[in-house]
Amino acid sequence: MERYKYLSPDEWKSITARPHTDTAALHATVRNILEDVRTQGDKAIMRYEEKFDHAVLESLPVSAEEIDNAMKSVSAELWDALTLAHKNISSFHASQHVATHKVETSPGVVCWQKSVPITTVGLYIPGGTAPLFSTVLMLATPAKIAGCPNIIMCTPPRQDGTVNPAILAAAKIAGVDRIYKAGGVQAIAGMAYGTESIPKVSKIFGPGNSYVMAAKQVVSLQDVAIDMPAGPSEVCIIADDTSNPAYVAADLLSQAEHGSDSQVLLITTSESMADKVEYEISGQLKALPRMDIAAQTLCNSKIVIVKNKEEALALSNMYAPEHLIIATDDNAVLAEKVVNAGSVFLGKYACESAGDYASGTNHTLPTHGYATAYNGVNLDSFVRKITFQHITEEGIRHIGHAVEVMAENEHLYAHKNAMTLRIKDIINE
Repeated sequence: MERYKYLSPDEWKSITARPHTDTAALHATVRNILEDVRTQGDKAIMRYEEKFDHAVLESLPVSAEEIDNAMKSVSAELWDALTLAHKNISSFHASQHVATHKVETSPGVVCWQKSVPITTVGLYIPGGTAPLFSTVLMLATPAKIAGCPNIIMCTPPRQDGTVNPAILAAAKIAGVDRIYKAGGVQAIAGMAYGTESIPKVSKIFGPGNSYVMAAKQVVSLQDVAIDMPAGPSEVCIIADDTSNPAYVAADLLSQAEHGSDSQVLLITTSESMADKVEYEISGQLKALPRMDIAAQTLCNSKIVIVKNKEEALALSNMYAPEHLIIATDDNAVLAEKVVNAGSVFLGKYACESAGDYASGTNHTLPTHGYATAYNGVNLDSFVRKITFQHITEEGIRHIGHAVEVMAENEHLYAHKNAMTLRIKDIINE
C-alpha cells in the first residue's frame, strides 16, 4: 500500500480521486448487445449466454423443479444463515415505513403524500467466481416489503445451464416471483426492453462488472430507471492507537478480495498503527484463496497518516466512501461528523462483512464518490411518492391571488386564467 504523511488539504484531491478509464470502446460493445436483444429478444440472449457464459440454453426461465432441487442441495447451515440474514434485513427495512400525514398548508388547502410500490422491478445478481446470493436478499427483501407485485431476477447460468443453488435459495426466501438465466449486458437489455420470456421492468437494481454498469447507464437514459450509478467497491477505515490492527487489516483485505479494481483506504493518526496494520496484512494475505486479487488491489490502495481526528474526518468526507469503518474507541463522537458515506460501521466489532450479510442494513451502496449525492438502497428505492392536494373555496380565497400574481409575472397567462375563473365563480356565488 502506498503511504502518505501529513499532506495538506490541498493535496487530498489526488488521494480521493478514483481511477477513470476510457469507456468509448466499452460503450460501443454494450450498445451493440443492447440493440441485438431489443430486436431479437430471447434468441439474442441465448446466443450471448453461449458466447460469454458458455451455457447452451433451450429457454431462459428457471423452472419450479430447478428451484426445488436447489432447496435440497443447500446445506442446513447455509439455509439457517440465509434465514437469519433475511429476518434482520426485513426488520431493518420494515422500520422504514413512513405513515401518511395530511398537512393543511393554508386554510382550505390540504396536501399529503403516499407511497406506491413500483409495479415491476428487475434484480440483477452476478454469478462468476463470487455468486452474490447475499445481494438477492438485499434487493428482493425490501422490494417485497414495499409491496412490489412483480419482482423478477436475472442471473447468469453456470456452464451446465443451472443456476447457483444458493442464489435460488435466497430468491425463494426473499420472495422473488420469477427468475431468468441471463447475465451481463444481455440481462440488462432483457429487463429494459422486455423479451418473449422476460417482462419489461420499470427499474433495475443490482451490481455488476463495468459492462453491466455501462449497460444500466445507457438504458437509464430513456428506457428504464436504475438504482444508482456505481463503480468498483471500496472501503475507508479511520484508525488510531486504540484500534485493533488485526481487525483493521482483515477489514481492508475483505474489501480488497472483491476485485482488482476495488479500493481500500486507511486513514490513521498513528504511524505505529499503520506499521502494525501492514504487518498484519502481510500475514493474513497469505492465507486467502483470493490472495492474488487482494494483492493486486492493495498495490493501488493507500495509507494516509493525518495530524488529528478532525483531518481524518475531513479527508473521509471528501473521499465519500461506499463503506466507512470508524475503528476507534471514540467512534460515537466521530460518527456525528460523518457527512458523506454509503454505510458506516462503528467500533472494533463492526466489520464490513456484518453489513454485507446479516446485520440488516443494505449492502447495495453508492461508490465512486457518489455518496455525496446518493444513498444506498432502502425501502424508498422501491416506491414512488405521489403527492395529493385538495383545495376548497376557502383555500382559493387564501392562495388564489398569489397564484395569479406569480403566473402573470412568469408570463404564463393560461395558468393565471385557470385560477382567475375559480376566483370569479366564488365571488359571484
